[in-house]
Amino acid sequence: MNDNGLPDELPGFDDPIALLRACHEKILVHCDLLEGLLGSPDQAVAAQVHRYFTTSAPLHHRDEEEDLFPRINGQSLKIAELIHNLKKEHRALDSLWSTLATELKSPPENGISEAFVTAAREFCRLNRAHVAAENRDLLPMAAGILSQLDLGAIGETMAARRGVRYSAL
Repeated sequence: MNDNGLPDELPGFDDPIALLRACHEKILVHCDLLEGLLGSPDQAVAAQVHRYFTTSAPLHHRDEEEDLFPRINGQSLKIAELIHNLKKEHRALDSLWSTLATELKSPPENGISEAFVTAAREFCRLNRAHVAAENRDLLPMAAGILSQLDLGAIGETMAARRGVRYSAL
């Protein structure tokens, strides 16, 4: 992980669709780590999961909601409905994360709570379903709709959001 909260090996900002897909893989990896904590708490892993879902995941949601969704939303009612549902899932994930974040950052001395376990399982279940829908439905549609100019603008904004200089090939 680099200082920008991104894994070291990701596609470049000049390929934002591939970058979003790679971020989805990182979300799934961190869900696996979170679920692993339920049976075997580890402070270093807990800190890694907390850092990822507090920094990188919110940036990813902004990439989608501020850059990708607006550019494709008006293409069809099917896409508009999909985006509406994905935004609702983002809000549900944010709510679940707020339930998890405090206890994950400072686990109680007497062990994790049952409420944490329940919220963590639901958070991971919803993330997996959400990522699957985006990878299966949203990203292929977006790739077919967006122009190179759109993709460049999305990549440029994503880079700026992370304080990284954008360089198209």
